[in-house]
Amino acid sequence: MLKIWGRLSSVNVQKVVWAVRELALPHTLTQVGGQYGGLDTPEYGKMNPNRKVPVIDDGGLVLWESNAIVRYLAARYGEGSLWPTDVALRAHADRWMDWTATEWQPAIAPAFLGLVRTPEAQRDAAAIEASARKANALALMLEDALQQREFIAGAHLTMGDVVLGCVAHRWLGTPIERPATPALSAWYRRLMMRPATQGVLTLPLA
Repeated sequence: MLKIWGRLSSVNVQKVVWAVRELALPHTLTQVGGQYGGLDTPEYGKMNPNRKVPVIDDGGLVLWESNAIVRYLAARYGEGSLWPTDVALRAHADRWMDWTATEWQPAIAPAFLGLVRTPEAQRDAAAIEASARKANALALMLEDALQQREFIAGAHLTMGDVVLGCVAHRWLGTPIERPATPALSAWYRRLMMRPATQGVLTLPLA
């Protein structure tokens, strides 16, 4: 059985758990990190020297880095679904996964951390404002990409939507002003209607 270590308040753990649920893989989730602790143990350090979440163990294959985990699970268990068989469609999904990791997720992080996880008296207003402005500009890129399509790589959900969707959930849940994004919002509603997101993206942001 697939084993996962992490906490569902982590956007990176959400990616993995959602993918696992889309693929209907039997799994266990051990809560570590944040209020659960456990990242500083020798045992955890052997699995992930970065001492971050998530980590998986799939029959002895230990893997860390959330996007790498999602790609692995999609390739091994989701060919034709999360892992498109068409190489061009897979490249589109892959590109947006990398864009999320290098652009959108880092952009929204300061605003999310400042407004959701930091007491008001300790917030850096300038950093929050800059973060929101950058994240909003990037969201408009995604809005443009989602014009006239159901999902990021076309007509079907792929690994790209899973990774993008988790960060979209964080962007939409952070209390900032946002531009109108009708295509993005419609896509997000489609994601939230999927049974696999229930109990993952339906939890309060924390």
